[in-house]
Amino acid sequence: MNFMMTFHYYVCKRRFRCSGLRLLWEVEHLKIEEARQMYNVQIRTCNTKQNELSRKRQELEEKIKKTEKGATLYKNEAAVLELQYEALDKKRQEYQDYMEQLMEQWCVEANKESAKQQGEAMEEQAREMRKIMIVARRLMHGDKVPAKDEQKLMEFDPKLYAIAKNAGALAKLQKRKEHKSLWDEEELKENVNVTEKVNNMEAFADGPQVVDVEDTLAQATEMMPQMDVSFE
Repeated sequence: MNFMMTFHYYVCKRRFRCSGLRLLWEVEHLKIEEARQMYNVQIRTCNTKQNELSRKRQELEEKIKKTEKGATLYKNEAAVLELQYEALDKKRQEYQDYMEQLMEQWCVEANKESAKQQGEAMEEQAREMRKIMIVARRLMHGDKVPAKDEQKLMEFDPKLYAIAKNAGALAKLQKRKEHKSLWDEEELKENVNVTEKVNNMEAFADGPQVVDVEDTLAQATEMMPQMDVSFE
């Protein structure tokens, strides 16, 4: 059956588009905090599924080793897993790239708000926020930072800390940078309510289309030639 059905349904500032039987989300005009929460969930979901696919690939490699002509017998299954992993990794990276830009916007806007304030205390707060964002960006890239710096970030903004840690979850597969602390012995001063104000600003742009993880996996293999694949 060959058809295309499209409709738009607006709710909670999210647009849903149904193309055939596949449900896609396109986010519109979200506030920074709304966008951070949404894409944090997507990144975390992709990470979980990629870890599952990695486990399946390892199990299949063991099966191939133990089976006569295993490489031939299971080559199609191995190819499917590889395509699915790569497709999911591409989508996760798309979410993460947007999240990094969103974090950059947050930092710029936070600095602007701080600049409006007067006095040495506000200048110190701006410096602290810049350090916080540097730590968040390093964690997002999977880098190693001192425990003290992680604690500073977690105390300043627990949600931002969770986002950064989740985004860097797969970086253990790569060479990781190690950084010295951005703080000496000074204590983080009392936070002004800049975070809440910036969180409620509109995101710099609509984010990437949110696609269900299972649909991403299906799309990865739907263009492949017909082949017998046995999944056990």
